[in-house]
Amino acid sequence: MTTAPRFAVNGRFLAANATGVQRYALNVVRAMEAALAARGESGLLLAPAAAADPGLAHLPLRRLGPLSGHAWEQLTLPARWSGPLVNLGNTAPLARPEQIVCIHDANVFIAPDSYSRAFRALYGALQPAIARRAARVATVSHAAARQIANHLPLRLADIAVLPNGHEHALGWNPAAASTTVTTLIDAFAAAERPFVLVLGSRARHKNLRLVTDLAPALDELGIDIVVAGGGAGIFAGENMQDRPNVHLLGRVSDDDLACLFDRALCLMFPSLTEGFGLPIVEAMARGCPVIASDCASMPEVCGPAALLAAPDDAAAWVAHVRALAASPMLAGDLAGAGRQWVGRFSWADTAAGYLALAADPAAAIATTPPFTARPPAMTVAVATRGRPAVVAATVRHLIATQTLKPRAVIVSCVDRLDAGDLVDCPDVTIVTGPPGLAAQRNTALANLPEGTEVVVFFDDDFVADANWLAAAAEVFRDDVGVVGLTGHVIADGIKGPGIAFEDALALIAAAPSPPRRWIEPFSPYGCNMAFRVSAIGDSRFDERLVLYGWLEDRDFAAALVRRQGGRCVKSTGPAGVHLGTKGGRVTGDRLGYSQIVNPLYMQRKGTMTLSEAAGQIFRNVASNFGLLLRPEPFIDRRGRVRGNLLGFADVLRGELKPERAAALASTGAASSHQPEGKIR
Repeated sequence: MTTAPRFAVNGRFLAANATGVQRYALNVVRAMEAALAARGESGLLLAPAAAADPGLAHLPLRRLGPLSGHAWEQLTLPARWSGPLVNLGNTAPLARPEQIVCIHDANVFIAPDSYSRAFRALYGALQPAIARRAARVATVSHAAARQIANHLPLRLADIAVLPNGHEHALGWNPAAASTTVTTLIDAFAAAERPFVLVLGSRARHKNLRLVTDLAPALDELGIDIVVAGGGAGIFAGENMQDRPNVHLLGRVSDDDLACLFDRALCLMFPSLTEGFGLPIVEAMARGCPVIASDCASMPEVCGPAALLAAPDDAAAWVAHVRALAASPMLAGDLAGAGRQWVGRFSWADTAAGYLALAADPAAAIATTPPFTARPPAMTVAVATRGRPAVVAATVRHLIATQTLKPRAVIVSCVDRLDAGDLVDCPDVTIVTGPPGLAAQRNTALANLPEGTEVVVFFDDDFVADANWLAAAAEVFRDDVGVVGLTGHVIADGIKGPGIAFEDALALIAAAPSPPRRWIEPFSPYGCNMAFRVSAIGDSRFDERLVLYGWLEDRDFAAALVRRQGGRCVKSTGPAGVHLGTKGGRVTGDRLGYSQIVNPLYMQRKGTMTLSEAAGQIFRNVASNFGLLLRPEPFIDRRGRVRGNLLGFADVLRGELKPERAAALASTGAASSHQPEGKIR
């Protein structure tokens, strides 16, 4: 006997156009229906008056009026239902705390250009508030969970992962495909031209621009491209150029998709970011080989059953397509692997998870384990001069402890003696070149091993936590829009007399795992930062910025963002301790000069705004003059003040030559590329 409904599902999706979110919701409620029928239980499906009825006996539709869309969800729904509520479509009524909410991705935050201004404003206001009030938040992949935790007030451990399923694709009927689709496929067959299939809207994060980039090369191979899928009002359109071998079908039916999957050489899925990527498992379920992007959720969803390529590497995509066209055996192997792999993604399992959360929002959900994707190839570069014992200790510790081993460790010196006993370490490459932090980093960039995808810059006195590289790799893999990253500094000796190496190890061991925190935009802090090599290109650190650590880092990152786009962020995942070693640092005169001239030089270059430069100078000068009478024993405040005054004098004369700092007469410690102090 069926019991009284104990929960309801927000059915607003039944009155919306079909997208991946709506497909997810409909398949989940259908699987819920089967589970409820087996248990003899029931729920309710609450929807606006215009909603289509899916005809579920154990989740009967109850239409509620008045209003529709978001107004219905925020006003009518909470007024007419007071029990537990499951929301499957990214939003939920703010007035309801006792509810489960599926947020599919963080794309509105990481790919805002794909959405209209109104949509960004709505979701930017709604989702943080929903995340704070919901009894439990779910999402569709582990990668999406990490992204959501970065941008919304949620702990990663509290997000339930309930992925898409594949079973629905097995019920599609290719024999019922439309004449438009079958005629096109027959024309390809008659011309003996295979075709690849691309699915998705023209939202920019779908990266359909790649299709136009590789279309000429595929045309030379005798291969056509079929693009299926319609746009939606929330998306900003991708400008697709006309190509003779690119065929735009617009929206197609499920039976059309079955016919396309069954006859395509492969599915190409080049998205820059996805919460899940449902077409991937649909293609695999139908036995269609898949080529997908190697970022965000795609490696997790594809597992070992697909070919992966960087979303901006057209040559790699062409090579994969060429390999499939030339090798029926490879295509057959991928098809078989895909059919086996998608068994881990089941609507029945996901529905069971939601039913468990509806009964107890704190329930532990047995979810699909994350697939360990290949991390980006990382090279660590450390510039050093005059501190061989320090660099030897930090680099040897790095090599011995990192859970993700770097492709290479480069120590950039002026003289090989600067590297100490690292010259005998087989895991370290020693390179030499001109002095200066910017110049030495540029020497390291010129010597990166082929295939390096991420370059990590550590100060020679930075002690990295064992998971620094692994945590940074995860950020770069999850979010292709990140071009620069700074990690979390547990303790910074630059702000005091310095930290001993042994004390740094103890601080790292005792440090609690910080809350997942994501700050953007964020100017990199050079003691620990990383950059995507494809974004660097031929850019280099400005060697005119000879002193004042951190500003040359900020200049470099700002130049990358201006030229390449993308974002620089700070993440609490990669962490470590900056010793702030004082040996071998420059006198305050030189640093003080750089504190005035460098910001104004950067403002002229366009890598710092006028207000930022003014604020930077004001903080430096105020600190130096304010502490002049009672200076710290480890900071040359008098020298900084002299340098500040000299810098102002040069500026008033119209001279902006940051390299002059290196030529100022030394009155104290021996000079080096390392700054006497770093001020944030």
